[in-house]
Amino acid sequence: MQLIIAEKPDQGAKLAAPFKHRKTQGYIVIDKCPAFPDGAYVSWAVGHICELVPPEEYDPGYKRWSLDRLPILPGKFKHRVTPSKAKQFNLLNDLLKRPEVKEIIIASDAGREGEYIVRIVIQLSGVKKPMKRLWISSLTPRAVEQGFANLKEEIETRNLYYEAVSRSCADWLVGMNGSRVYSLLFQRRGVQGVFSTGRVQSPTLALIVAREKEISNFKTEPFWEVKAKFAIHGAEYEGTWFKGEETRLKTPEEAEAIRSRCEGKEAVVDSIETERKEFQPPQLFSLSSLQASANQIFKYSPQDTLSSLQQLYLDGFISYPRSDSAYVTDEEAKQFPDILKKLEGFQELKPFLPAPKPTLIGNKRYVNASKVGDHYAIIPTEQVPPPGKLQGMALNLYLLIAKRLIAAHEEKAIIDYTNLVTLVDGLDPFMTKGKVIVQEGWRKVLYDNTPKKKPKSGKEDDKSEKEDDEEDLSVLPPVQKGDTGRTADVQVKEGRTQPPKRYTEGQLITLMKTAGKHLDNAELEKVLQRTEGLGTEATRAGIIGGLKDRQYIEVRKNMVYATNKGTVLVEALGESVLASAEMTAKWEQRLGEIGQGQESPKAFMEQAQRLAQKIVSDAVAAEKDWTFTVELPKSEERPAYARSGGQTAAEGQREARGGSPELGACPICGRPVVDKKKLYGCTGYPDCGFTVSKKILGKAISDTQVKRLLDKGQTLMLKGFKKGEKSFDAALAWNAEQKKLDFRFADRSEKTDKAKQGK
Repeated sequence: MQLIIAEKPDQGAKLAAPFKHRKTQGYIVIDKCPAFPDGAYVSWAVGHICELVPPEEYDPGYKRWSLDRLPILPGKFKHRVTPSKAKQFNLLNDLLKRPEVKEIIIASDAGREGEYIVRIVIQLSGVKKPMKRLWISSLTPRAVEQGFANLKEEIETRNLYYEAVSRSCADWLVGMNGSRVYSLLFQRRGVQGVFSTGRVQSPTLALIVAREKEISNFKTEPFWEVKAKFAIHGAEYEGTWFKGEETRLKTPEEAEAIRSRCEGKEAVVDSIETERKEFQPPQLFSLSSLQASANQIFKYSPQDTLSSLQQLYLDGFISYPRSDSAYVTDEEAKQFPDILKKLEGFQELKPFLPAPKPTLIGNKRYVNASKVGDHYAIIPTEQVPPPGKLQGMALNLYLLIAKRLIAAHEEKAIIDYTNLVTLVDGLDPFMTKGKVIVQEGWRKVLYDNTPKKKPKSGKEDDKSEKEDDEEDLSVLPPVQKGDTGRTADVQVKEGRTQPPKRYTEGQLITLMKTAGKHLDNAELEKVLQRTEGLGTEATRAGIIGGLKDRQYIEVRKNMVYATNKGTVLVEALGESVLASAEMTAKWEQRLGEIGQGQESPKAFMEQAQRLAQKIVSDAVAAEKDWTFTVELPKSEERPAYARSGGQTAAEGQREARGGSPELGACPICGRPVVDKKKLYGCTGYPDCGFTVSKKILGKAISDTQVKRLLDKGQTLMLKGFKKGEKSFDAALAWNAEQKKLDFRFADRSEKTDKAKQGK
């Protein structure tokens, strides 16, 4: 018999779905069948079910924060079961040790983190049984059946586990030591609280602060332009005075002199130059490009987009969302005609189907196995949702993905760009620009048919598409070179230079992905570009979310602002490697080599320990020269031990998460549940709707009770619930099958409907 371990409950259910099965508490039993001659168990983790132990478990002295105890350098890293997830670990531990289980199938997400999540559980159980690896990029019945029929040997993906563990341990070293040393040094300056640092987080914050400084240091200057209206052969059009590449004048006197000598003068069409440009359809979506597009169009945050995509993936409607590739293999491309046929059921897509090209096979812009890594591009699967099934964010994202696929089957767009120069009185030239769309092609799928074209899909894959959308150019009047007329009107327009704009969250995702372009070192630049910049497809949204939670940045009207707290931290970091994309480049290179089996994890961790020592010593040495351009953030109210210079690890970790303690794991999706002020809720909202009101039928619910609910499945008996004139005592219990709260009474025989959550 085989034990299949998925990453999440919903994923486990999808893996069992193609086979005859029955559900039981915490796992599913697959009956004997050709795929599983002896049957199988399917169970799951709930996200990261195990974690690295905190510093005080290596040495109780680390419980209090002190510069004298830095750096923290564990000789050998240890893992433990996350306390709030012990129940699920114990169930997995029992299944792993059952004598009928002869083989384990790792069936978590096909990537580094999925490898890490399941292998650590198996390692802590102490079980040593043969293992195989399920490696699939979608959860449709067809993909699941094919995946189980073509399992990988576990040795084929073992190096990804080593890479993930090395990444996690090295990030622990950098984050734990960096956060403590800078927090304690800020305490010397009278600023209490935790200043969390991280290998990816800190250089990302440095990019945001750098843009904030560009804006604050920008000195706006006035400029003047001369605009003229021409009447030539019955046609009227406008032009802007220019000299060389410049249209702006530095003084109003210069502009007025041009206006005055051009007013009412003869105008002649001096030249007309037309350039035809062809634009190929944009590439298919990777996660970063999809997050950037969703933010640009719908203002969705990257984290919300990822959460919604994850649900679409679990529902079997799209391929694996955490992909860094924009390509597919021939095998996926063969399914496209069938998928496009099914997409005709959507009213929003009907006008674009059937597409002019029947297949993409042979088109290297989209179908290129050599550019597909762990996963191919994000595409709709053959399991197309029925119209009306999806709503809101899920529908919008699904249509974005579907339209990208349709556009890839469209013809190229062809546009004529024309520059018309009008010469006034034989002296002053005016430029008029226009365009004519010769062939709409794929643009009709991705662009609104409005005068100002607004993209319906991301554009970071294609520079030519950016260039095409830089300005709204109109069709030029029907004039010929040598035609003459007069200057009907001339005006001087005053303007002011504008500072660079703040990043949107979507632009920040793209900036993180292309951070290598900001390095001076050409070799390291290549490394960062090859390793996809700062962070990974799976982690970038979380990094931005962490910066928000830690109050280093604020997002207002989709624009990212650096706070004083974020600014002073970056200024304190100064030239530290912690704020450098260069360090990330070097680390990502070596981590990638570990994943390929070319680098020793032990050698890498030795380097990480030396770096942790350097971070601490450099920070202490630099502190005496700290100066800040903004006001230091106000101190948070701290316990006595923190004000006296020490801080517990638990308190530090709590504040590093943004101030809200984790109460336990969400029973639906596995993400942390926290106090959201008005209620207790999953941090995965709105994708996950798990909440517990702070008052139910007149009874106040404490965080301690919620912790027990999440850990044990139910609270202790609570007295004083009121319904109408009656009051009663009951425990709150989680009904996993129906995904709702129930009342559980003392004799356990009586149960009400779902607990009504009052305010």
